[in-house]
Amino acid sequence: MVTESLIEIKDVNFAYATRPILTGINMSIPRGKVVALMGISGSGKTTLLRLMGCVMKPTTGEVWINGECTSNLDTQGIYRMRRRMGMLFQFGALFTDLSVYDNVAFQMREHTGLPESMIRDLVMMKLHAVGLRGAHKLMPAELSGGMARRVALARAIALDPMIMMYDEPFTGLDPISLGVIANLVRELNDTLGTTSLVVTHDVQEALDVVDYVYYLSDGKMMAHGTPEEMRANKDPLVYQFVHGEAEGPVAYQYPSRDFSEDLKLGGRREASPLGERRAA
Repeated sequence: MVTESLIEIKDVNFAYATRPILTGINMSIPRGKVVALMGISGSGKTTLLRLMGCVMKPTTGEVWINGECTSNLDTQGIYRMRRRMGMLFQFGALFTDLSVYDNVAFQMREHTGLPESMIRDLVMMKLHAVGLRGAHKLMPAELSGGMARRVALARAIALDPMIMMYDEPFTGLDPISLGVIANLVRELNDTLGTTSLVVTHDVQEALDVVDYVYYLSDGKMMAHGTPEEMRANKDPLVYQFVHGEAEGPVAYQYPSRDFSEDLKLGGRREASPLGERRAA
C-alpha cells in the first residue's frame, strides 16, 4: 500500500523501565523529503531515530513505515525493513581493517547475490557520487575526517535505501567538509528519491538543506514547521535553540542552592554523605 507519508508516528511513548524518554510523540514524514530532528542533548532525538529504525519498539503507540506497523513485524520482517534503510553513524563508523572499496562493497556482498564485477561497478558509482572514486584503495586511517564521512555516506546508500538516517552527520567537521556533507545530504536525497531523517545540533547548516523540522525537548514535541517557520518562531525555548542564545529557558547553571548559602559556609567542611570525615 503506497501512502503519501512514508513514516507515521502515532501517540508514541517510550521509557526505559520507569524512566520516560518520549511522551506523546506524533509525526508525519512525507516521501522524498529531508526532515530534521532537533533539540538539546538528551531530548530523545536518537531514541526516536532508533524507533524508526526498528531497533526498539515503543512502550505505547505505533510507528508506521511504508504502510506497515513496526510493532507487528517479526524478526524476518524487521530485517527486511532494515535492508531498505541506510544509516550514517556519527563519525562514520567505518570498518578500520577494510579498504574504502571494501567498506562500500560490504552490504552488497552480505545482502545480495550480485557478481563481483557488478559490485565493482556499483561501488565505483557510489564513490563517484560522493567525489571519492579515486580514493577506493585507501584505508580508513589514511582519510581525513570529511573524507571518512563521505565514504560512510557512500556505504549507507550502497543498496539505494528507501529511508536514509543521519545521526549528527556534521559533528567534528571543518566548515568546508561540513558544507560538502550538507549539500550531499540534499543532492543524494533528491537524486535517489529517498526520504532522509537528520538528527543534528548544527541548526543553521541544517535549516539550509532540510524541508521540515521537528523540535523536541525533554522527550516532548515542542514545535515543528518549515525552516522559515522555525526561524520566525518566538517561543522562548525554540528561539533560544535556533538562534544559539546563552540566556533563555535552558539554564546555564546546574540546579543548586542559593549561592549565599555556600558563601556562609566559609572554610567549613561539608558533611560527607557517609557521615563526618575523620582527620587523617
